[in-house]
Amino acid sequence: MTTKTIEHDVSDIGQAGAGERRIQWAAREMPVLAGIRERFAKERPLTGLRIGACLHVTAETANLMQTLAAGGADIALCASNPLSTQDDVAASLVANDDISVFARKGEDRDTYYTHINAVLATKPQLTMDDGADLVTELHTKRRELLANVKGGTEETTTGVTRLRAMASEGVLAYPIVAVNDALTKHFFDNRYGTGQSAIDGVLRATNLLLAGKTAVVAGYGWVGRGIAARLRGMGAITIVCEVDPFRALEAAMDGFEVTTIADAASRGDLFITATGNVNVIGKEALAKLKDGAIVANAGHFNDEIDLATLTSLASGCRELRPLVNEYRLRDGRHVVVLADGRLVNLAAAEGHPPAVMDMSFANQALSVEYLIKQGRDLQAQVYPVPRELDEHIARAKLDAMNMKIDQMTEEQRTYANSWKAGT
Repeated sequence: MTTKTIEHDVSDIGQAGAGERRIQWAAREMPVLAGIRERFAKERPLTGLRIGACLHVTAETANLMQTLAAGGADIALCASNPLSTQDDVAASLVANDDISVFARKGEDRDTYYTHINAVLATKPQLTMDDGADLVTELHTKRRELLANVKGGTEETTTGVTRLRAMASEGVLAYPIVAVNDALTKHFFDNRYGTGQSAIDGVLRATNLLLAGKTAVVAGYGWVGRGIAARLRGMGAITIVCEVDPFRALEAAMDGFEVTTIADAASRGDLFITATGNVNVIGKEALAKLKDGAIVANAGHFNDEIDLATLTSLASGCRELRPLVNEYRLRDGRHVVVLADGRLVNLAAAEGHPPAVMDMSFANQALSVEYLIKQGRDLQAQVYPVPRELDEHIARAKLDAMNMKIDQMTEEQRTYANSWKAGT
């Protein structure tokens, strides 16, 4: 480990050795990103580019940062959630990769925004966001920096929703690629990544036996689908709550009971929210929760559980285990909240497995390269990842898994594009 003089704010730079080993372990499961890093190191397509990144500071993210740095970028990184930082990884990026990192696990809200502004102070030419907090701060409080920015990327559903709202109101100032919407991202990262890691976070926090428990999943998007499937696979009696009739119907056809959150509230032993909306478990549901119910959130922000109302109903709160808080309600019931209602997979576990982040972060790296090459021709809108990049990542992942697919013959291609063939 060498001593660096770059600006940073991490918990303990002495943890860099442990962080380096964690990053290397994740790299074993990220072959697609490794291939991009090798090409970037040769071609240096990002030379001189200043990137401001607001992402979960994990071992998988570190591999992305190393890839961007290999391409020639200068990077400043902060956390996109106060509880998701792996402190040893943050230390390693500073000490071993000369990357400015401003992130501490458990930082308060003021520190969180101080870190975002530390990244913005580097005058980034490209933003890389997970939840759009960096972009929002830039557009509301640091507008003098907007002239520097050529484009950006967004990692998660919540952030894409916010950015599309900005674009529709005409306030988005530069083009952003919605990495979240790539097929190789939301099909796999959201469903398989969060599906597994959210359960991992619940189990690490509680040591709960899921078999025989009644579990309630709020939301049946890609994240909810993954969580519900794994809960059922581990023996939980699984109920799904939805507001979208199509998703609700899909959940029913997938074999889940579908009902309202108010109806499920008195029956559930474990609740996991995955909607991206506010107060999903609100006052009505909180009034009906059974004694000992456990509530967790897998959405990006800690808005899905109405903690203000829960606090008002409680006579006290105590920490039973790390990230496990028991609220004692005045009517005698006890409600357990995991990770302060923040995204449980990253707060109580390690987030997505690196094998799925391999695809997500391959999309990030290639989208950055795309923006540098094509950004001047794009309007200030939210764009999808180009289909050819998405397909390239899918094929590279299949190759890494030693899987093969067929190719259409010329006859089949002609047939597929013809209207003349019939009965």
